[in-house]
Amino acid sequence: MINPFSRTFSVSELEIFEFFMQVGFFEKLKHVEMAKFLPALHYRTYYKDEVVFFSGDPSQAFYMVRSGLINLSIDIKDNFEKIHEVRKNEAFGENSLLENQKRIYTAIVASDQADLLVIPHFALQEIFDNNTKIKAKMMTALAEFYNKNNHRLFKSYKSSFGFFNLSEMFGSNENL
Repeated sequence: MINPFSRTFSVSELEIFEFFMQVGFFEKLKHVEMAKFLPALHYRTYYKDEVVFFSGDPSQAFYMVRSGLINLSIDIKDNFEKIHEVRKNEAFGENSLLENQKRIYTAIVASDQADLLVIPHFALQEIFDNNTKIKAKMMTALAEFYNKNNHRLFKSYKSSFGFFNLSEMFGSNENL
C-alpha cells in the first residue's frame, strides 16, 4: 500500500540519489535522508592541473566526481607523489565529514575537465547535528572506507618487505 503522505521525488532528484548510491558514502541512506543534502549541493567544474585543495588546508567540503579524473598526492620533499586517481562515481575529501580537520593530501585535476558535486563542511555538520541517524550511517560508511584503506596499506606494506616503519602509523606522538 502506498502512503499518500510520503514524499515523492522528481526525476532529477532520483538521478542524484542514484549517483549518491554509486559513490558509496550515501548507500545506507533512504531517499528522504539523501534529500537533506540536496539544498547544500554545488556543481563545480575544474580544469586540467587546477588544484581542488592542498594538503594542510582546512577540510571545507566533500567532493564527488561526476566526470573526469582527480589525482590525490602527498607532498614529499617539494614533490607530489600520486597516491590515488579518483574517477567517476568516487568521492574524495572524506575527512570533511569529521569536525576540525585538515587535508592530508593534495587534490589536482588530471583530466582536461572534471565535473564535481560539492557539499560544504558546514552543511554536512548542520545535517549531522539535526539528524543523528544520517550521521551514524555516514560515520559507519567513513569507518568502512578507512578500514578498506588500512587493509590496502597493510597489504602494500607486506609486499614492500617492510620498506617503511609501519609502527609510526600507530604512534601516539604524531603531528597530523
